Amino acid sequence: MAESPPNDLETLTHRLILPRDANHYGTLYAGVLLSLALEAGYATAFRAAGLRANLVLKRVLDVRCYEPVPVGRVVLIRGREIHRARAQIIVALYGEPLVEHGSPWMDGLMQFVQVDHEGRPEPLEDEPDLDPPALESPWETLRVRMRKLLQVRQ
Repeated sequence: MAESPPNDLETLTHRLILPRDANHYGTLYAGVLLSLALEAGYATAFRAAGLRANLVLKRVLDVRCYEPVPVGRVVLIRGREIHRARAQIIVALYGEPLVEHGSPWMDGLMQFVQVDHEGRPEPLEDEPDLDPPALESPWETLRVRMRKLLQVRQ
C-alpha cells in the first residue's frame, strides 16, 4: 500500500513482513524483497509521471539489502524521482532504518519508460529538468550512484 507523505515529493510504501515472505532463517526472502522494491518503485514512478502514465520497467539499476528483516516487522520504503529524461524516469528507493539500526535496511534504483499502445517509448507529459537541483539526503547520494551505474551500462 502506498500513500502520499506531506511534502508530496516522496511515495511511501509500508509492508508487514509475514511468514510467507520469509526464508529459512525467518527473515525477508530476497525474492520478496525484489518484488516489494519493484512495487514501491512502480508506485513512485507512476505518481511522478502523472495519472495517464503507461510505464514499463526498463531495468533495475541497483538493489541492496543491508539488514535482515524479521517476520512481524513493518517496513517503510520511501521512493522519489531522481532523474527524468524525455520518455524515462529513474526512481530511488530508501528503506527507512529499522528501530534498532541507524542505517537503511535497503536501497535501490529503478528505471521506467513511458510507452505507447504498441510498446514504443513515448514522451512524458513534463519536460526533463536540464539542470536538476541538488537533492537532500539520502536522494543525492543515490543520484550520484545512479550516474556512476549509468556510465558503466552505456
